[in-house]
Amino acid sequence: MADRFALRLGLFFAGLFIALGVQMPFLPVWLAAKGLDASAIGTVLAAPMVVRIFAVPLVTGTADRTGALRGVLIMTAAAATAGYTLLGFASGFWPILVVVAFASAAMTALFPLSDAYALKGLVARGLHYGSVRLWGSGAFIVGSFAAGLLADRLPSSDLIWPMAIGFCGVLVLATWLDPLHSTTKAPASRADGQAFLRSPAFLAIAAAASLIQASHAVYYGFSTLDWSAAGLSGRAIGALWAIGVVAEIVLFAVSARLSVGPGMLLSLGAAGAVARWVALALNPPVLLLPALQCLHGLSFGATHMGAVQFLVRTVPDRLTATAQGYLSVATGIGMATFTGLAGVLYGAYGARAYAAMALTALAGGILALIARRLSRDTGA
Repeated sequence: MADRFALRLGLFFAGLFIALGVQMPFLPVWLAAKGLDASAIGTVLAAPMVVRIFAVPLVTGTADRTGALRGVLIMTAAAATAGYTLLGFASGFWPILVVVAFASAAMTALFPLSDAYALKGLVARGLHYGSVRLWGSGAFIVGSFAAGLLADRLPSSDLIWPMAIGFCGVLVLATWLDPLHSTTKAPASRADGQAFLRSPAFLAIAAAASLIQASHAVYYGFSTLDWSAAGLSGRAIGALWAIGVVAEIVLFAVSARLSVGPGMLLSLGAAGAVARWVALALNPPVLLLPALQCLHGLSFGATHMGAVQFLVRTVPDRLTATAQGYLSVATGIGMATFTGLAGVLYGAYGARAYAAMALTALAGGILALIARRLSRDTGA
């Protein structure tokens, strides 16, 4: 039964990240094909960052208060599917903005809901999160390559349909997930969630993870431009991105064998990020880039695992989805803030903007050290 649960969950993660691998690179291309200019595209793409602040806590809190995490997950997948399908028929800036906001509200909530479902089910069965979550990271590569092939064969105005089909697949896989049998007698109340939100240990962990993840803003937004300007081919750049994801997969695969706490994982994530961004700020030789990309396993992977491990150890079962929602919002706010800052810094300083990201990761590392102490005080 445990193997079946892990198999179905792994397939769901794979489907979710394939859909994300199609949506992330090609939604802007579809928006341009619909006649939106750069300013309008930027406004539409900012919608998910704004919407998640309000939508994610509402959806995850509902899942905990009703005790129907799997059911809310299925309904959210259905809403995402409906949103991207409806988007295929939308035209004009305002209709597209409204539908993207609706679809994004559902899509962004899927990730904390799926993590909450995974943590509850895997812990109950004595299984480890990382060994299942790696299916998603591997599938993201597949989705990105598949989207690239489709983009060569489909008109840009039709790229919305692979996104809709991808989320339809997510919905089908969500219905295939096993029900959770919670031992919690009473569902969470709103007061429970607010009390947890104010706990010093959670605030320190959320702030540390948010800053370390936000330090990727220049990399996510401008590394391709920077490497292209340095003369790297599209194939080489794609390979560098793939190396980073493979390093993340390796970390998830071995995480069950690592006997380190959440604070230490966050500290390792911060250290990897600082080393990575300092090196990139110095315009390293191309031959060093693959090695630096391997640090993604720490800067992203260890940071994500540290935050997840903290929730596993400290969050009551009835608050799992709520805690994931709060963490998602904190990370989203940090990423939105530093993405805007990254554009300004890269425009002014080029690759030296990575130095500011190193300082951001260092601040996250300091908070991780504080979180380690607070975690020990709470027994985590």
